[in-house]
Amino acid sequence: MKKLLLGAALIACLSLNAMSAMAAELTKVKIGIVNASSDIAFFIADKKGYFREEGIEAEFVPFDSGAKMVAPLGAGQLDVAGGSVSAGLYNAVARGIGIKVVADKGSTPPGYGYQPLLVRKDLVESGKYKSLADLKGMKVAGSATGSASTSTMNEALKKAGLKPSDVERVFLSFPQHIIALENKAVDAALTTEPSATEAVRRGAAVRIMGDDEIYPNHQLAVVLYSAEFIGEQPDAAKAFMRAYIHALRDYNDALANGKLAGPAADEVISILTEYTPIKDASVYRAIVPQGIDPDGKLNTASLENDLKYFQSEGLVPASATVAQILDASFADAAVKELGPYQQRK
Repeated sequence: MKKLLLGAALIACLSLNAMSAMAAELTKVKIGIVNASSDIAFFIADKKGYFREEGIEAEFVPFDSGAKMVAPLGAGQLDVAGGSVSAGLYNAVARGIGIKVVADKGSTPPGYGYQPLLVRKDLVESGKYKSLADLKGMKVAGSATGSASTSTMNEALKKAGLKPSDVERVFLSFPQHIIALENKAVDAALTTEPSATEAVRRGAAVRIMGDDEIYPNHQLAVVLYSAEFIGEQPDAAKAFMRAYIHALRDYNDALANGKLAGPAADEVISILTEYTPIKDASVYRAIVPQGIDPDGKLNTASLENDLKYFQSEGLVPASATVAQILDASFADAAVKELGPYQQRK
């Protein structure tokens, strides 16, 4: 009996040592997020163990907007960020900071307008807002100055013959948009999901138009790598992308007809309620989710259009190019290893 007990204790000790060794081998990767539904592939990769299978321990660091992640990325305080291609990114790259856009994180193909234009419900009901032209003079909430959503706003204003100077921009985190609409601190907002649906559910706003209508196929959100992550941890950078692309494919299995209604929807919604501040699964069943290419491919034509807008506003040097910020090699290598995407039936 004593031998059996000693044997069991030895096995337990060896198992603990093995687990400790495994944990010690994990590479910690700091990931900037905005706590929105577009962070879902990061959450899937973490929850389903794809990161750990690749030797990665994910540490999520929340930000008000993707544009605010550029400085910590440039300083090496973040390894990865899920944000947008902002004016700040181009300016950082122009200063020699080697941040790269490496994969798709959120786009607006038809039916997937996940950052809609909202207008306060009282303004719609009173007739003060009837069309996009009525945005003139209004306070419109966005995420950050020089972010990709400012280009979305420009496209909406162009449809009404208006200019960016015709509205007053107010920059807040997406969850704060709901409060600002409820308190009448702003008149309208470009708000990403799930905050957009929550604002409508609370009666604070009316969904006017999806950004898939305003700006079809906009490359709104992207995955960014810091120069240090690429240069000093190339194996971890490749491993991270394999886990990410694996998760993207699970996410695409959850999509159907502009909703989280595909075969993997229940699993994805469960992960969203666990990892984001909104715990009500019915909200995620109601939202309009983002599109993400299952291979992480980026829409460079959209990025070119945004760059032209930033340059027209004097936010980015005329010498800046999209090619300076792109590195698709990590996604391409991951897809080559994982093989073609096979949609779950």
